[in-house]
Amino acid sequence: MIKHVNGGDAILFIEGFQVAYIFNAGNFESRNIEQPENEHVVKGPKEAFIEKASSNISLIRKKIKNENLIVESMSISKRANNEVFMLYVNDLANDKLVDNIKKRLDSLDVDMIQNLSLLEQYIDERSYSVFPTILYTERPDRAASFIADGFIVLIMDNSPDCLILPATFWSFYHNAEDYYLRLPYGNFTRFLRGLALLITLLTSAIYIALTTFHAGMIPPDLLFAIVSARFKVPLTVFAEIILMEIAFELIREAGLRVPTPIGPTIGIVGALILGQAAVQANVVSPVVVIVVALGGLCSFVIGDYSLNYAFRISRFACICAAYLFGFYGIMAVFVMGLTYLSSLKSFGVPYLSPLTPSYIPSKNTIFRTILSKDRFRPGFIKPKDTQKKTGD
Repeated sequence: MIKHVNGGDAILFIEGFQVAYIFNAGNFESRNIEQPENEHVVKGPKEAFIEKASSNISLIRKKIKNENLIVESMSISKRANNEVFMLYVNDLANDKLVDNIKKRLDSLDVDMIQNLSLLEQYIDERSYSVFPTILYTERPDRAASFIADGFIVLIMDNSPDCLILPATFWSFYHNAEDYYLRLPYGNFTRFLRGLALLITLLTSAIYIALTTFHAGMIPPDLLFAIVSARFKVPLTVFAEIILMEIAFELIREAGLRVPTPIGPTIGIVGALILGQAAVQANVVSPVVVIVVALGGLCSFVIGDYSLNYAFRISRFACICAAYLFGFYGIMAVFVMGLTYLSSLKSFGVPYLSPLTPSYIPSKNTIFRTILSKDRFRPGFIKPKDTQKKTGD
């Protein structure tokens, strides 16, 4: 009774009765349903989650009209009595996976967890990992598609998003619009996204390796242009790259934190400082500005915010390895990174599946297949019903 009163409900006592009646009277203020701020699409729904859990659940129920869609409520804090809602389809979701998530939530011993961003850090298996293992999304259509495949979704009040469990690397690599576009267009955008990942990670490191250790691999005309551009620059190539990368990251963070009216000013000042002024003052060479700008531009193609951070941090590891050992260092870091990703798991699911370990029905990795031939659910989460539809 106390729990419902604290939640805004009304309690009715009647003299002579040993029971009380609870009426759902809570109506907390919330904003209207608006367009997604981070996951924009050209084609597809334009509605996003808000900070009210009941509204978010209704957005999913509008897309999955199935009596097997289960919404379980669990209290995850002692003093604040914060509730988390776990959504899954009962005849699809793996029972062991559901029990694993329930045990993880029941084991929490904290006074207050206000939203999903904090809950994610409590239930994450690898707290120190650079790469995320829990998918965040603010789109109801994307959450509903994962639920229909057998995944579990967590929703809380005060959170304009949801958490999808488990998550693999390809869950972060994919985008909601990949499926709304026709097959050639969707695969073309995925190809560009994969190319952007490699450019973001390796461009600055390759430039350092070429100019420091492997100058013989550069064509003579290009090598002469690079040397002449760096003739008056007092810094080493490594110092130039680090200086520009840090400056670019500072300007990116400043653009996110400042008030909206000042945002364009940060971009103008950053362009002047990083571009024209730095080159004219012979602090950095024009080639370094181009290399860093190319890597920074490609990082914006990475749609998921957590994966974006992971590649931006990993880029500095590649830069340091290239400065110390050249291409050998880059390849060593790249191989160690793949080995580390292969060791990660998200609630028991291998991080790189279905690529490794391989699952024959699941071919949705770098490129997607035709929707009419997509007949199987992801095998790595072991759903109760693996077939989406029958076919020849």
